[in-house]
Amino acid sequence: MTAPALPAKPKRKRPVGWIVAAAIVVVAIIVAIVVVAVRNGGDDTAGSASSAAPKTVTIGVSDKSLPYWKTYVDLAKKDLNVTVQLKNFSDYSLPNPALKDKQVDLNQFQHIQYLANYNVTSDDDLQPIGATAVYPLPLYSTKVSDVEDFAEGAKIAIPNDAINEARALLVLQSAKLLELKDGGNAFSTVADITSHKVEVQPLDASQTANALQQGSVEGSIVNVNFATSAGLDTKDAIFQDDPKSDSAAPYVNVFAARNADKDNATYLDLAKLFQDDAVQKVFAKDYPDAVPSDESPAALQQELTTVEKDAKAATK
Repeated sequence: MTAPALPAKPKRKRPVGWIVAAAIVVVAIIVAIVVVAVRNGGDDTAGSASSAAPKTVTIGVSDKSLPYWKTYVDLAKKDLNVTVQLKNFSDYSLPNPALKDKQVDLNQFQHIQYLANYNVTSDDDLQPIGATAVYPLPLYSTKVSDVEDFAEGAKIAIPNDAINEARALLVLQSAKLLELKDGGNAFSTVADITSHKVEVQPLDASQTANALQQGSVEGSIVNVNFATSAGLDTKDAIFQDDPKSDSAAPYVNVFAARNADKDNATYLDLAKLFQDDAVQKVFAKDYPDAVPSDESPAALQQELTTVEKDAKAATK
């Protein structure tokens, strides 16, 4: 007798729809991962900062409380998707070392001449990546209303510190009140005066306004902050350097970065953001005497190289 045959085991139908759906999900995930990897793996020195911007950039400044910074910070978040944190320094000797030591990512408080002097004396290589403004250095007088009216031998007070003395001498040279050896530079001293109509009297920068008001000099070059403290209105200045002249080039204030970061797209975008109309409008109210500058990073870096050569020559 033939053994009874077991009934054939029914074939289980494969859930084709589920498998197809799962495959689609896996492919979508792989594509998403590749896209993110390509975006994040790109060179941060090119393209828009908004696509690969760090979440936070810290900028060292010396005037954090002024309104233009709030406008700038808000705009950085809105337009660049960058959260800017401001770190305030009351001592000008601190922001550059803080940048070097990566306590901040950028700083904005100094002009090129100051930066060049720092680089040379500290053996550093910080670089300017964007311009902000030039703050003219004014000449005041209570005796005359035109530089041509100064009498031969008239006494003119100037700041005696290395940073401001050279600039003051360049201002007097532009006013045709003296001449400097080889046309002068950002590190000229009174020893470089080759001819003069007036007698230069170097004083501590905080005392040049007092000397003028007390009548011990016929004219005085006074830094803007000391002029404000002394109640001198820059509108009353009889002369000041031309912010667009070659002699004023070292005094363009800048955003500075570490040399390794000078081509960082996010940092360049942040420096350029200063030129935005919304920022400029508030900045003009905060610093009505400032003259905005939009020099390119390349031009600023070339000027830095020139001024650094002068700084090195001045130390010999």
